[in-house]
Formats: sequence, structure tokens, C-alpha cells
Amino acid sequence: MKVLILGGTGAMGVHLVNLLSKQECEITVTSRSRRKSKDNIEYIQGNARDVVFLQTTILNKKWDVIIDFMVYSTPLFKERAELLLQATSQYVFLSSARVYADSKEPIKENSSRLLDVSQDEVFLSLDEYSLTKARQEDILKNSGRSNWTIIRPYITYAENRLQLGVLEKEEWLYRALKGRTIFFSEDINSKFTTLTYGHDVAKGIVSIIGNKEALGEAFHITTNEAITWGSVLNIYLSVLEKHLGYEPKVVLKDLESYNNIESHKKYQIKYDRMFDRKFDNSKISQYYHDSF
Repeated sequence: MKVLILGGTGAMGVHLVNLLSKQECEITVTSRSRRKSKDNIEYIQGNARDVVFLQTTILNKKWDVIIDFMVYSTPLFKERAELLLQATSQYVFLSSARVYADSKEPIKENSSRLLDVSQDEVFLSLDEYSLTKARQEDILKNSGRSNWTIIRPYITYAENRLQLGVLEKEEWLYRALKGRTIFFSEDINSKFTTLTYGHDVAKGIVSIIGNKEALGEAFHITTNEAITWGSVLNIYLSVLEKHLGYEPKVVLKDLESYNNIESHKKYQIKYDRMFDRKFDNSKISQYYHDSF
């Protein structure tokens, strides 16, 4: 099986490449940085957002599967969607579970999306991440083709990625290691979230690769366990205390104050982190039978 992975060097991609390398696959991975090819893994240095790079280097051959981890603007994706669909038997598009609206019940793949139900006209006028991914899903659904599969992971963690609310580790963990105060939201602190190991998401993706029943379908891949952000923070603090010899200081801010600190992430806060995020994984469990 010939597999092309666009941008496969992140929290999920590195695990996916490793899993596929143990199968009978010829794997090609695009990367912005130079990486050494080995065995059945070929790394190609280049910008997968560049249409010329795609046409001349990647899409001049037929692939069994293309797995796309790239983040595009909606116009950019619309420009290349047909190229990608033409070049493969199965195009696996990495969307996001952030596309979902708030839900009192565990989220299923047919649960309402923000794009479809939001009445916030300012929000809807933007190409914010959750809207971007939903619009790009619609481009695939309206393409006249069915050789696509949509994957909606939620928040993933890995050896190089640990999130706290809207904060990446470079923001909150850096401060903790430097003896500085971590600022967090008391409102987000009480909300439920779902954190999934990147390796587990990768195993879920592998389970639908080459599966004809997965064509024209969307799947979210998350753990079934939901915990509060406060519990996540306490786990981080406990581990840090063991390594640092003291517990890092945390100051919880009210929502208005926290929005002022993280003003560039206000829609991510309002339309995701302020929701309780719990998921029903029964659909992907038809193909991947281990627990996440």
C-alpha cells in the first residue's frame, strides 16, 4: 500500500508513521525540515501548502491513501481539494472535534456543528479554526466524490505536547519550570475535557485506512474518559512538584480577566473550552476494538 502523509511530524503523525512502518506500506512523509529516510519511510522536504510542490513532487503519482494533517485556510483548501481527491483511492482529512456545538449528551458524529447552529454573526464571519474545519468538511461532502474519510480528533497529548486549556506547554510549562506563576481560568477549570494520547488516535486512523466502509464517513477518535481541567492541572502540578521539589504557583482568573490575557483565543475559549466535552466513540469502535 502506498501511503502519503502530508505534515506527518506532529503529536499524531509521528505515531502514525511508526505504526504504518510496521505494516506492508510504502510511506512518504512531507516535512518542512530535512529528515533522514529509512527502510520503508521516505521523507520529502517541502511545503505541502504549496500547490506547485504538490503537483510536481507529490501528486504526479497515484496513492492508495493520502492522510492530510495540514492546516489550510478555506480558500487554500478549496483550491487543492480536487487535486488531492484525484490523486488517491482514499483521502483522509484531519478535521477537529472542535467543529461540534455544545451538547448536553455525549457527542456523536451527527451531533450539531457550530457552523450549522451558531447565531453569532461576528463569529460566523471569521475563518476561525472550528469553522474552517467544518467548511472544509463541506467542500469534501459537496465534491461529488466519496473517496474521502473525515477524522475529528479532539485535544491530543504526546511526548512533545501537553495542553492546559488553550495554553500549549511552551506557555504554561515554561512558566512553571522558570518559577513563574501559571495563570488559568477558574471557569475553564471546572469544565470537562477529553484528552487522548496521540498514539491512540493514530491506531484509530490505521483501523480505517483502506477500509471501503469508511469512505464518505466522518469519525471522531477520542478517549471515552472525560475529566475536568482542574483535575488535569492537579496532575501536572503533582508531577512537577516531584521533579522541582515544590508545587508551581497557580492563579485562577475570572473569565473576563482571562479573556483579556488570552484575547487572541477568545473564540476558542467561548466556543470550545467553556463547553463540557464528552464523546461517544461507538462509531470508530466498529473498526478499532481496543479501548482508547
